[in-house]
Amino acid sequence: MSRRPSPILLALLLLALVVTGMSLAPGSALEETRQLEASTLLGPVLASRIARDPGSAELASAAFEVSASGKGAGGAALVAQASMQGVGAKAQPAPTATARPGSSALDFWSRGDPGQLASSLVASMSPEEVIGQVFLLGYPGTVPPPLIYEWIKKRGIGGVKIFGWNTEDTAKLAAAITDLQTAALSSAHRIPLLIATDQEGGIVRHVKGSSSETPGNMAIGASGRPSDAYWSGFYIARELDALGINMNFAPAVDLATSPKSQLIGTRSFSDDPLLAGILGASFSAGTMAAGIIPTAKHFPGHGGTDLDSHGVTPHIYIDRATLEKRELVPFKMLVEEGLPAVMSGHLSFPRIDPSERPASLSRTFMIDILRGELGFKGVAVTDDLRMGGTGTDYASACREALDAGDDLLMSSILPDFEDSSFTGLLAAYRSEPAFRARLREAATRIIRLKLDWLAPRGQSALIPLPGQLSRRLPDRKGSAFFRDQADRAATALFPASLPWHPTGRLLVASPLSTFSSAAAAVWPKAATFRFSWRPESKALPDELAAFDASLVGVDSVLVCVQGDAGMDFVLKALARGKKVSVVSILSPYPLARAPAGLPAVAVYSMSPESIDAALSALRGLTKAEGNFPFELVAGR
Repeated sequence: MSRRPSPILLALLLLALVVTGMSLAPGSALEETRQLEASTLLGPVLASRIARDPGSAELASAAFEVSASGKGAGGAALVAQASMQGVGAKAQPAPTATARPGSSALDFWSRGDPGQLASSLVASMSPEEVIGQVFLLGYPGTVPPPLIYEWIKKRGIGGVKIFGWNTEDTAKLAAAITDLQTAALSSAHRIPLLIATDQEGGIVRHVKGSSSETPGNMAIGASGRPSDAYWSGFYIARELDALGINMNFAPAVDLATSPKSQLIGTRSFSDDPLLAGILGASFSAGTMAAGIIPTAKHFPGHGGTDLDSHGVTPHIYIDRATLEKRELVPFKMLVEEGLPAVMSGHLSFPRIDPSERPASLSRTFMIDILRGELGFKGVAVTDDLRMGGTGTDYASACREALDAGDDLLMSSILPDFEDSSFTGLLAAYRSEPAFRARLREAATRIIRLKLDWLAPRGQSALIPLPGQLSRRLPDRKGSAFFRDQADRAATALFPASLPWHPTGRLLVASPLSTFSSAAAAVWPKAATFRFSWRPESKALPDELAAFDASLVGVDSVLVCVQGDAGMDFVLKALARGKKVSVVSILSPYPLARAPAGLPAVAVYSMSPESIDAALSALRGLTKAEGNFPFELVAGR
């Protein structure tokens, strides 16, 4: 599969030509041409959404700069490639893969057509090496143990998954990735590792340390701007690139169909499939422009359940028609944009696949729907196969996932070297011709993905530079962008109720010390009350009683709401006749319990930038112009 230029980036390039005053066609009206070409590339809905985005002019200029420099997915070479693929273009034969100059051995860095080179490499690999490519393994702690180097050197695994427990110290993380990638590049075929993580933005930030805290997807949905999605993907990806991470398991395009979901929640852009697709495609385009592989998840959609697939297999009882007009819409849009990777979810849809297998282990979803109907050509990676949502043990899940059509098998736990997950696949590879072909197909797709995305950058670009970490993390331009984005996301429950100014003695109640500290910076004399983060569904009786006692002598109350538990404190203060205001920091669904006229601002994130944005909007220093990303009715 060739890396074709994203229609979104091409449309932005066309916008850039307008911004810079360059004519698209001799004697044509620039605006008419832009509208015509953007609509042709994107369809009228997506084109009009980008055209209405106040950030589109700036984004278009950036796309023009990217194209002029030849960097990223929107580079000038790719634009030229697109122009040469029109009607009547003569097909050219693919060049034969050849060894590197000065070497007789064929390896990853040999010259030739990427598709043919991927096939040739797989043909030259041992069974152990072919199987190794389908494994994406995590490791414990901050220093990779000898066991993972054994997997890399002897079996050539496809990649390493970076989890939160690996990342508190970004300098140590960069050193670990340097050692891991160096080991892979020194192996027999010199095939680099996919180094992947979950850096969606918002609450899912596996790479911690000095990386940016960002408002996240639901905040992007509140602004509704494709440019906010694009730049979020871009700046997040730039930070990952500084650490040597080349694949991001984002964007999450699960819909906010079940707003109370603790697993998805603010990870969703919207309950609107079209808007989620537009913003997901824009996030993906920004990620690719920074040179990082995006991965849409959790196919075919985790938003329709309150259950957490880490522990159980959620069953979502929708029919095929609903799936097609709802959950599949964002994935279809991203596939049409040339999405290189998809993550499958451990979710069962019994009315669509009566076997009740999770989609990650279902041929109905992974082959018939994803590849057959949506036309996906890239790499399918599983969600963590150690999760309870698979409904089976790890070794069985590995085999079933490959049979279903997944290519890359993720494990958060590093298996023993002779674990049955590997030895079972090896035995089947040797004895079952059809399964051997399936494994070789998966390995070929994975290597082709690496040839498309990693090879053009060169070996040195895959290794992080320790001396640059302090300069690149956090991203300086990104920090300014995320602060502005947080302001754009702020949403007022009842706009006429703002600004809110406390009178008399103020009490700030919150489950977050960072929120209390930010409020104290604004109101230094305010008293504070700390309540527990969990349970989110209901306030603890003893804490609610203590809060009630603390209201004596208080005139005004500001409550930071993280769930229904936070709203219990709000309603208690209102019942005591206090002047109350609310900041909602996660999914705003608890605000449905609010009475009419309650001063409340939702920011969808607990990042410092989002908290500051909420307090600014509450006081009227900035205008809360965001929109709730799903239907929320309050004041009944």
